[in-house]
Amino acid sequence: MSSWSNWAGNVDMTPVGVLRPHTPSELADLVAEAARAGRRVRPVGSGHSFTAIAAPADLQLSLEHLSGVLSADRETGRVRVLAGTPLRTLTRALDALGLAMPNLGDIDAQTISGALSTGTHGTGAALPGLAAATVGLRLVTPDGRDCWVDASDPELFGAARLGLGALGVVTEIELACIPAYRLRAVERPDSLDAVLPRLQEHFDAHRHFEMYWFPGTRRVNTKANDLVADEVDEPLATWRYKLDDEFLSNTVFGAANAVVTKFPRAVLPFNEIAARALTERSYTGPSYEVFCTPRTVRFVESEYAVPREAAESVISDLAAWVERRREPISFPVEVRVAAPDDIWLSTGHERANAYIAVHQYHAGAYRDYFDAFEEIAAAHGGRPHWGKMHTLGLEELSALYPRMDDFRAVRDRLDPDRVLANDYLERVLGP
Repeated sequence: MSSWSNWAGNVDMTPVGVLRPHTPSELADLVAEAARAGRRVRPVGSGHSFTAIAAPADLQLSLEHLSGVLSADRETGRVRVLAGTPLRTLTRALDALGLAMPNLGDIDAQTISGALSTGTHGTGAALPGLAAATVGLRLVTPDGRDCWVDASDPELFGAARLGLGALGVVTEIELACIPAYRLRAVERPDSLDAVLPRLQEHFDAHRHFEMYWFPGTRRVNTKANDLVADEVDEPLATWRYKLDDEFLSNTVFGAANAVVTKFPRAVLPFNEIAARALTERSYTGPSYEVFCTPRTVRFVESEYAVPREAAESVISDLAAWVERRREPISFPVEVRVAAPDDIWLSTGHERANAYIAVHQYHAGAYRDYFDAFEEIAAAHGGRPHWGKMHTLGLEELSALYPRMDDFRAVRDRLDPDRVLANDYLERVLGP
């Protein structure tokens, strides 16, 4: 049996076998059969989590064949989609129907079920994470039962919309979509000293706002996305896209990271050059095109949600740590915002958050940097993204999530034999 690794390459395991069902009913039969045989099963989508949440402990359950839109109602915006549908496939199918997701992250390689189950959130002060758009889902429990979950069962609905793949296997999702919309993106270089004191104003002034700070410098790049009329069509020139997004941000950036990994002292000058190379640009496009950017340079990532008013302190403390240590960090720090929701294990559970993400080249040293960031975030009640690297266990997470015990009780009821467990889930949810 060949080994499996996630996108970043930091998780690598060899499953005993791989199950590849073509229909939800076939999936239910395979899961029930495995459970009866005392096997463990772990569903996997695109493998874009940086944690080992999808790592197979025994059998791996691939959702690659469960892809596509099942039904759509343009009047209500309700769309049913199979769980293994990649976001990039879903967004284009929705656009053809005149619909769109209310919000998206900046990567669209994930499957819809993987994105929802790990808490993908996007950015926008008035917009909660993607899982808040879920109005129903079909869940196959480890005994092979197939149940539809929606607000008529508030307890299970509160748990299953962001279930970490611990309660059952999601096979189908109903989303509340909105009419397709266009965005104008304005990207501009700026200074940390100018943007950080007014960060909350920026969050509130735009439908979507994010900031990228280059560690070891006082330079940032900001991106603000706002609605424009459907008739406004000012696309990014093809040459500019190929130069900025494909050549500079991926080809050159990847080659430079390979060099600075061998010569760490070159990182700080590299960050100054990279920041100065960015110039202001503005363009419009369908929402899904403006949200998402190509990412071919592999990296590892840790992200914490902190109360939105703590964002300035976290960035200031992290900048001070970088300045003291002169660590070779070649990737920018990403800062976003999202509205609260009522989902039990959502990082946004009953709290508006700033999301701060640190990255490092996949072949570079990251442990000291990520540990320092985690300590800074912890001082502000930071909640780690479930699909991004962190070291927290059940005790720490229970203090951060008021409904953790309730979630674990639902897990005990639906998967008492831990058919869906792996090492990561045992660490964050307990045995």
